[in-house]
Amino acid sequence: MKKVIIILVIVMILGGCLANKKEETKENRETMKVKINDTNVTIDWEDNETVSELLKHLPLSGEMQELNGNEKYLYLDYSLPTASFNPQEIKTGDVYLYGNNCLVIFYQDFATSYSYTKIGHISDLPNIGQENISLTIEK
Repeated sequence: MKKVIIILVIVMILGGCLANKKEETKENRETMKVKINDTNVTIDWEDNETVSELLKHLPLSGEMQELNGNEKYLYLDYSLPTASFNPQEIKTGDVYLYGNNCLVIFYQDFATSYSYTKIGHISDLPNIGQENISLTIEK
């Protein structure tokens, strides 16, 4: 009986350690500093396979092109897993993946008929105007 109790205690301790490690990893991924031009902003990542794979490719740096007066986009050199859906409505600061390799940051609210994979949201997105912008995401 003592052996069973000891084994149960060990399993509970190890289970708690693993749960804490998983939560710590999730917390590190959920919010990250991103640089747009010379401004630091915070991105709140989605908890999905697309983001997990994207973060493996960091650091990421490039020039995002202007499109349609409401978004900036950057084609990645690699493909990411997708879970596309039509959000119906885009909000300022939404970050999506279009297709499997096009990172998009929206800076205007609007209705859409396109499908995207949700990556995250930037709540403190500055006014980025209609020019191209530089983007840097680092661990």
